[in-house]
Amino acid sequence: MRWIQYLLATRYMLVLILIINFLGTVYGYYWYIPQLVETPAIFLAFVPDSPTASFFFLFVLLAFLMKRNAPYFEALALVTLIKYGLWAVGMNIFVLLSVDDFPWEGYMLIGSHFAMAVQAVLFAPYYRFKMRHLVVAGIWILHNDVIDYVFGMMPRYSMLSAYTNEIGYVTFWLSIAVLLVSYYLVLSKKSIKLELP
Repeated sequence: MRWIQYLLATRYMLVLILIINFLGTVYGYYWYIPQLVETPAIFLAFVPDSPTASFFFLFVLLAFLMKRNAPYFEALALVTLIKYGLWAVGMNIFVLLSVDDFPWEGYMLIGSHFAMAVQAVLFAPYYRFKMRHLVVAGIWILHNDVIDYVFGMMPRYSMLSAYTNEIGYVTFWLSIAVLLVSYYLVLSKKSIKLELP
């Protein structure tokens, strides 16, 4: 594990991960365009879940490159990257099991969203957020759950629309689990200062 921490704490690796996340964020917002053009303006910030998660992480990486921490963005990035990374993996596997012809993009989405969650966890030792920052992140994702499953703004998977209530229920408990995991990964442990050469 120490070699991974050494590798992550290099300027080259941070820049590479920043570029990958930037491209993923742009592609993610592009993927949501058909839904966003039909979304009421008041809900726009809460519809593109995964690209917004990686957008938060861009600020974390930029802060690291400036040898600083951005606690609110760290909490938001950790919570949303894990939650929406795992959520998208679960939904795409559900689709894979529900259809006969699963497109290659589905496999790409499974891999890329799993990587979102993994990168959030790998950088967790360097986060320095406090309980107040985690509370804000918790309000964000639980508020997002309400918007998605009470106001019907969840990501569109037409073949899963019959299971919206069940998915909403599981999503709520995923949010709670992610908050507990985030508390464990950061607040229950001593953080490590990211030392760039």
